[in-house]
Amino acid sequence: MSAKLSVNVNAIAFLRNRRHVPWPSVEGLGRIALQAGAYGLTVHPRPDERHIRRSDVGILRDMIRKEFPGREYNIEGNPDPDFIKLVSAAKPDQVTLVPDDIGQATSDHGWDIAAHRGFLTDVTSRFKSQGIRVSVFIDPEPELAHLAREVGVDRVEIYTGPYGGALEPLAMEREFRKVVATGKAAEKAGIGLNAGHDLTRENLPRLVAALPNLREVSIGHAITADALVFGMAETVRLFRQACGDLRSEAA
Repeated sequence: MSAKLSVNVNAIAFLRNRRHVPWPSVEGLGRIALQAGAYGLTVHPRPDERHIRRSDVGILRDMIRKEFPGREYNIEGNPDPDFIKLVSAAKPDQVTLVPDDIGQATSDHGWDIAAHRGFLTDVTSRFKSQGIRVSVFIDPEPELAHLAREVGVDRVEIYTGPYGGALEPLAMEREFRKVVATGKAAEKAGIGLNAGHDLTRENLPRLVAALPNLREVSIGHAITADALVFGMAETVRLFRQACGDLRSEAA
């Protein structure tokens, strides 16, 4: 059992943007991550460009396409008109629809699919017509997997923040069960499964073992934090090990 690792480079960009200098290099560290075996890169551009800039989107796309054919590029964000235009121009392998508010510090909830069914159906159809796989960000609630199927998305990404951020064992167990139930509901609905937010080397293996249908995890904060200790290449190796990806390669 394994899941593929997509490295979210937002935190690297956020650190870069604290100064008017080009380092740390988002492209350079993204390249190191891919050289170390990461399956892909994820970016989440926001309107204020406080981390990923619009210019980063094309630079990373070109690097992946030229140097790492077969690896994946995932762009996530709130599908407002500017975001739709950006994604349509970049043509990533996957777009993940996230219901962010403009001033939101980080993603902290999934879609109310029933309330936005028409909008999500239209956006999904538009991106899929361009050959882009569509994933939708959902809370760990099993019924949402079936609603996501109805709007036509290819995958759901479960918001794992409550599980990953739980420090008390009973709370962690409760949230773990919610994520697993939602992941199994996605399999039953016939759609692919991704997950992301506050996932770490410590809490990943159990999740991967419980959900054999988990295809991809998108991780940024924990990878960036661990890279300060281990370096990016070794951190990617450790996270791939936590995902079961290195063992599957050896087999």
